[in-house]
Amino acid sequence: MDNRDEVSAFLRSRRAKITPEQAGLPVYGQRRVPGLRRGEVAMLAGVSVEYYTRLERGNLGGVSESVLDALAKALRLDDTERDHLHVLARAANAGPSRLRRRPKAPTVRPSVLRIIEGLHDQPAYVRNNRLDILAANPLARALHHEALEQDPANNARYVFLDPRATRFYPDWERVAHDGVGALRVAVAKDPYDRELSNLIGELSTRSDAFRTLWGAHDVHVFTEGTKRFHHPAVGDVELVHESLDLPGEGGLCVTVYSADPGTAGADALKLLASWAATQEQDAAAQPGTER
Repeated sequence: MDNRDEVSAFLRSRRAKITPEQAGLPVYGQRRVPGLRRGEVAMLAGVSVEYYTRLERGNLGGVSESVLDALAKALRLDDTERDHLHVLARAANAGPSRLRRRPKAPTVRPSVLRIIEGLHDQPAYVRNNRLDILAANPLARALHHEALEQDPANNARYVFLDPRATRFYPDWERVAHDGVGALRVAVAKDPYDRELSNLIGELSTRSDAFRTLWGAHDVHVFTEGTKRFHHPAVGDVELVHESLDLPGEGGLCVTVYSADPGTAGADALKLLASWAATQEQDAAAQPGTER
């Protein structure tokens, strides 16, 4: 098993997105392929057509970083796509025996748990590269309570398999696209992750939308931005989010939501906290529930 198919599909998908006009090339006659031809990419990258053809067939073994950067420039890759190309090349050069040595499954350190639990007015949770939610503070549990009904809780399964997700995320298409792009990045970094492979297989089988997005070979890395929610208890909420990788923790990441003081988002978080407290009180008051 190697990543040649992944490399080939990624390069072909990027080549198809660039028009000759965007690349500054003249157009003559009828074109039978979308985007650039292989020869045009080779010319822009400063390599031979034969060499580029080898690359697009999925063979990145021994390719220098300068060639990868030239290829990224020719294909007009953004920073995430360029990094993805370099990750694919490293995987191709690492060899199967090295990639198959799976590290111990990461666990959330107690110190990280204390940090997210200490954020009383900000939803915060820890996820892995498969988008499993491994830990969440009370506000995050209240915000994502529908996704957390699953066991294990996985945001990709919620987005594509739970019909409530299209109501919860007003910008569902963007959320779905970004989630698939993040999984694509995860696959490139660890093509031998069996649980990740099983998740992608499940979603491809059960969701036409996922299967279509997966075939586009787009990539995404969560950093920061704004996300809108329609919570069933508190209504519309718009929050800023920051995602921070935990170095040395096997792909774990902390995501924190916040809102500027005095904004509608801040008011919504207060209402969410009140609703969460009421839910906990109701649960504690039920017979047979430990207090």
